[in-house]
This record gives sequence, C-alpha cells and structure tokens, in this order.
Amino acid sequence: MLEKKNNRKENHPYKTSKWIAVMTAVCMSSMLAGCGSAVPAETETAVAIETAAESAAQEEAEENEEAGTQDEASEEKSEMPNETETGTAGAAEESAEEAEAQNSTGSITGQSAACSRIPEIADIEISEELENTEDGGHVITADGETADYANTKVTKTGEADGDEADFYGENAAIFAANGSTLTLTDMVINTNGTHANAVFSYGEGTTVNVSNSVIETSGNCSGGLMTTGGGTMNAENLNIHTTGNSSAAIRSDRGGGTVTVTGGKYETDGTGSPVIYSTADIIVNDAELTSTASQGVVVEGKNSVTLNNVTLTADNNTKNSDKSDTYQAVMIYQSMSGDAAEGLSSFTMNGGTLTNKNGDIFFVNNTVTEISLSGAEIINEDENGVFLRAEAAGWGNEGSNGGQVTLTADAQEINGDMIVDEVSNLNLYLKNNTVFTGAVNTDGQAGEVYVDLDENSVWTLTADSFITSLTCDEDSIILNGHTLYVNGEAYSEGTAATGKAIEVTVTSGSGNGGEMGTPPEGAPGEGGPGNGENMGNPPEGALGADGQQMGTPSEKPDGDRKGGPGSGTPPEKPDGDDKGGPGTGTLPEKPDDDGKGSPGSGTPPAKQEGT
Repeated sequence: MLEKKNNRKENHPYKTSKWIAVMTAVCMSSMLAGCGSAVPAETETAVAIETAAESAAQEEAEENEEAGTQDEASEEKSEMPNETETGTAGAAEESAEEAEAQNSTGSITGQSAACSRIPEIADIEISEELENTEDGGHVITADGETADYANTKVTKTGEADGDEADFYGENAAIFAANGSTLTLTDMVINTNGTHANAVFSYGEGTTVNVSNSVIETSGNCSGGLMTTGGGTMNAENLNIHTTGNSSAAIRSDRGGGTVTVTGGKYETDGTGSPVIYSTADIIVNDAELTSTASQGVVVEGKNSVTLNNVTLTADNNTKNSDKSDTYQAVMIYQSMSGDAAEGLSSFTMNGGTLTNKNGDIFFVNNTVTEISLSGAEIINEDENGVFLRAEAAGWGNEGSNGGQVTLTADAQEINGDMIVDEVSNLNLYLKNNTVFTGAVNTDGQAGEVYVDLDENSVWTLTADSFITSLTCDEDSIILNGHTLYVNGEAYSEGTAATGKAIEVTVTSGSGNGGEMGTPPEGAPGEGGPGNGENMGNPPEGALGADGQQMGTPSEKPDGDRKGGPGSGTPPEKPDGDDKGGPGTGTLPEKPDDDGKGSPGSGTPPAKQEGT
C-alpha cells in the first residue's frame, strides 16, 4: 500500500499532463477574457477549471485502473474502497484550487503576456480607411471632445514646415487638442511627408490613448508619438518604425507633457532620430527600443526619461551637427534653443539591457543631471568608448557648459572609464553590491570628482585615476596595480576614507524656457498651457542666456533637427486669419518679421532637417 501511495505522489497532477491541461484551459480562458471575449472572465475561468478538473479525475482513474495486477487492485479496493475516488477527487480539487489561485494572482500577467504580442500590419483587421493629402491637414482631429477610433487605417501625405508642425501639430496624421480624450485601438497609421507626425497630443488636459497599433513614418521630422504643450500620451503595445531624419519614435517638443509607453517595439533609422527625444517626462516599460543611426535616448533640459525593464540597442554612427565629435547611446544636454526649460534633468534605468554599438554610453553637456541605474545590464561593444563623458561641447557658454552629474548605481555592474573635464563635475555613488571596473580621468586631474562607496560595493581600477574626494571603507578599493590619486595624494589600498560631495547648483534660465506661452490666435489648442502672456518678439540686439543674439537659432544636436528662437516664445500668428483652428487642416501663415530671423528680415532661418 505504501508503494502505491508513493506512485500517486510521484504522479501528482501538478507535475503531469493533467496539470498542464488544467493550466492550459485556464490560460486560454484568461487570454480570451483579456483580449475582448464577450463572456465574463469569471464564467470562462470557472468552466475551464471544472472541465479541466473532470478531465484530470478521469485520467487519474484510468491510470489507477491500469496500475498493478487485477488482484492487487481488488485487494486495494477491498481494503480501502474509497481511496481511488478520494484521491482522484482530491487531486482534481487541488488542481482546481491551484488553478483558481494562479488565475487570481497571475491572470493580469498572463493576459498581458498573451495579448502583448507585438502587432504587425497583417494582424490588424481593418474596417475603415481614412486619408488626407493636404499640406498641413489632419486625417483625424479631436477638438475638445471624447472620441474613439478602432480598426482603422490612416494614411497621411502632405508637407509642413517648422514650429507650426512641431509645437502645434500642423500636418499630423492624428491630432488631439483643447482637452480632448482620444482613444485609438488596432490602428494602422502611415505618414509620408515632411513634419508629418503620426499621433500628436497638444495642450494641458488633452489625453491620447493608443494601443495595439502599427505606426510607420518615412518623411523627415516625422515622429511616431509627439507630445507638446503639456499634453498626455499613453501608449501600449505599439510597433513604431520611422525612417526619416529627425524623426524620433517617441518625441516631445516645446511645452513637453507626460508620456507613458508600455510594451511594444520602437525603431528609428534616420540621422538625428533617437528612439526617444525628451523635452517632457517620459516613462517606458517593458519595451524594445532600437536606433540604427542615432542615439537611443536624448534628454534636453529640465526633463526626464525612465526606462523600466527595457531592451535598448543604440548604434549612433551618423551626425547632423558639428558641435560634438563623439557618439553615444544616451545624451543629456541643454541646447539653449528655448524648447526646454533649464534645470535638473534625469535619466533612470531599472533592470533591462542597454547595448551600445558605437562610442560612449552616457554623454552629459551644458546641464545638471541625475543618472540612476539599478540592476541594468549595460554593454558597450565599442572598446574605445567610455561609460560616462561629462564635458563641454558646442552648446552653451564656453567655460561654463560642462556636465554636472550625480550618478547613483544600485546593485549595478559598471564597466568602462569616466571622463570629467575641467568645467564639469561628478558625484558618483556606488551602493548595494555595485561593482565598478574602470578608471576616472586617466589623463590627470580635471573636473571635480567625488566617489562614495558603501560597505558592500567595490571599485577595481583599470588605470591610474584622479579624483578630488573619496568615501569608502578599507575593502572598497582594489588598485589592481594602479594608483588612485585623491586630491593629488596617492590612496593606500586597505584604508578607509571620508570625503565630501560636490555642491551642485541648479539654475533656471531666463524667459519661459520651454513653456508654450499663449498659443497664437487661431492655432490648434488655443487656450492651452503656459504663462498666460504672449512674450512677443525679443528686442533687436537682445542677448539670450547662451550669449547669442535673441532671435538667432541655437543649433540642436544629433537627436533633433532644429534650433528655435532663444526667447523661448513660439512665433506669433497674424490676427484675423480664418484659416486656423483645430480640424481645419490648414494653419495660418506666419507673419513677416516673426522674431525668428535676423531683425527686420521677415524670414525665419531654415531648420536643420537632420542631414
């Protein structure tokens, strides 16, 4: 009898095909419920569990009937007439209970995984096709309303130029403004035109929700998702591919907003087209990001990017600016164009993988930033690239345009050197078993560097290094045959040290620095966010914060195409033009002398198209 019980234990339904049948049925019911089945999820799950339990019981009974000789079976039944029945029912009941527990605790994850297959065009059933070919026009417009579109193919051609498209949504295929809530599901969106963004959310109170859709753009300055003026963009499980220059898959511009992306695949091929260009607060979860020519991520000014469990592959191998001669996966800077307020920026990566094909991992210039890394796998395939480069480049005022960085690594592995030039500084915090293998400022003392290791973290030098202050215990530093100079003095391995962090001053620029101000009369989203005053044109000869004459564009880096006015003010539009307004498809022409060109010229400078 004991042997029989052992056999039953070894063939527990959780470890055999019976349990697989139970869980398959439950997963199928959860998937149907999560993907839009008309039957209530509770009903489907209950039916699935009952059916699977009955199947398990029947299979258990058949196995018991075949096991052993007929006499042994008879003896077993006579001695314990209810064992088979009890054991079968118990196994089925345990299977059902386990299935219910699994469903209650894991159904959301299961449904997400089942329904998060990255969509392809062939996967989406199209019931309606919409098209717009007008210069500046839209295919779909939501103006102060709640609207829903599903299973629709959207095609946009036509051209636009400059700020009307980048700030206010002119020529976008799908455009929402004035507090609209626009929901897009199972869409196929294609644009082929200059400044033809695919989906555009403009203004505070405006929300665009887009899911399970395919977006392709092929013109220059044509992003996949665009958010400005304080708008909100929520995206889930998208497949976005852009091929034009200056066409980030996930974009924002003047006035920024809030962008949340979950799941999906996002790829860019053009020059100056990072996967993410942020003048907003952007969070990306559980997604695949790939750039084949540009940075993976660019953060400008007082804005942020957070990556949670993201796979990012960056191959920055082309340039659209001569302001820097280095390549990088992540660039954090301030262009002084007026499109992003000055202040503290941030880049956060929790888990996931960052793979860099060319150049450095991080480049920080002309801004103050916080970089936070926790448990992310960071791989640099360029043996000549460094982990962090904080130094001056062509943006900002010479002598004060370095990078001020606070880098915090939590349970993180860091491989690679760090360079901090004489107008930059670095506070480096290594904690919770972080391992740093590399060197700092191998060519000698330059900018101030403070390194702080907790008792569980280790720095192994790969070359002589020069820093200004150090906090560590006696086991934190492994010199590895090299010398660590702390404020000019050689550190002795095996000794503890207590240092002081560098004080970092975060300043805000003058003017509205990235705020939209009052949109021009007749513009989409009129009455949106801002300071409520039209800043107007700068006085002739006035100087901006970067020392350039106001009205003279400040060039942007690889990662964006334009340099807007240093005043931070969008161009004014003429009064009395009846061509503007959401949904008209045409925005008013710009007036002469809009303050963006040379004073009195009446002609704004041509924007850089990312070539």
